[in-house]
Amino acid sequence: MISETVRGLARKHLQLFREWISLKKEGAPPPTANPWVFGAIISMKTMEKLIITAALVGAEVTREDTPHLPVTPEEIGEAAAQAWEAGAAIAHIHVRDETGKPSQSRDLYEAAIREIRKRCPIIVQVSTGGAVGMSPEERLQPVSLGPEMATLTTGTVNFGSEVFMNPLAEIQFFAEEMMRYGVRPEFEIFDTGMIGTALGLVRDGWVTGHLHFDFVMGVPGGMPATARHLLLLIDQLPKGATWTVAGIGRHQLPMAALGITLGGHVRVGLEDNIYYRKGELATNAQLVARVKRIAGELERDVATPEEARQLLGLGEK
Repeated sequence: MISETVRGLARKHLQLFREWISLKKEGAPPPTANPWVFGAIISMKTMEKLIITAALVGAEVTREDTPHLPVTPEEIGEAAAQAWEAGAAIAHIHVRDETGKPSQSRDLYEAAIREIRKRCPIIVQVSTGGAVGMSPEERLQPVSLGPEMATLTTGTVNFGSEVFMNPLAEIQFFAEEMMRYGVRPEFEIFDTGMIGTALGLVRDGWVTGHLHFDFVMGVPGGMPATARHLLLLIDQLPKGATWTVAGIGRHQLPMAALGITLGGHVRVGLEDNIYYRKGELATNAQLVARVKRIAGELERDVATPEEARQLLGLGEK
């Protein structure tokens, strides 16, 4: 059964939503304009199905941190298949070189994607973030493979003691390359101002089609992982957009619970958090299975990859 902690968290934030809605100024958009804003006070059964993204690898976690980290293309393929079996519809992937260091090698991505597609029909979403310090050209290599999705970070953000640089001209170049290769961008949002930049790309024609956002919350230097910050982000989205929330470290579980109850989608995985609970290392599949279980207890259905493609406006691949 779902824990009383998660039940209490859901009840708390349902009440927060009710209070927030009651304070909305006259003339605010009706439920049909921003359905997720009102999703928390209606039955989970009326929400669209939950898309679970498994962030399998990342660029910072090492085998010294956890033995469960997939590193080789074969291991990434197997981890994706296990995550799919557990309930994930999207595999967000980075790759590593033969020494285990982060890489954006086109060849390594091609090998990893091949291994994934051998095993399961999960949506493949490549990273264009790579690792801090990589050049734009280096980061963009996997886009030329034409995956269904790729991340598009729409601003510069501090990453602890480092800086993840994304000047506007480079963001536009990334968007242009994604359009060229028919890749659906997922706007990767580390701070509130990045939403405005993303919407500017849409306004100016750099991005077309369905809009999907990933709120990465709890990175040191980025926006905090709190309910109030999440509500602020949601309220900035245009009609028809979808969103996912990814909590970093200890924030992964509470932010996942919020994503489920507020009508959004959820990202979990070893890229963002290596623990199932304090002191107990997790696998990617375990983190996905927990989200599916919580969603089931709250009576929200989980999307298959095929259903996620429909929700995200992706063509058949």
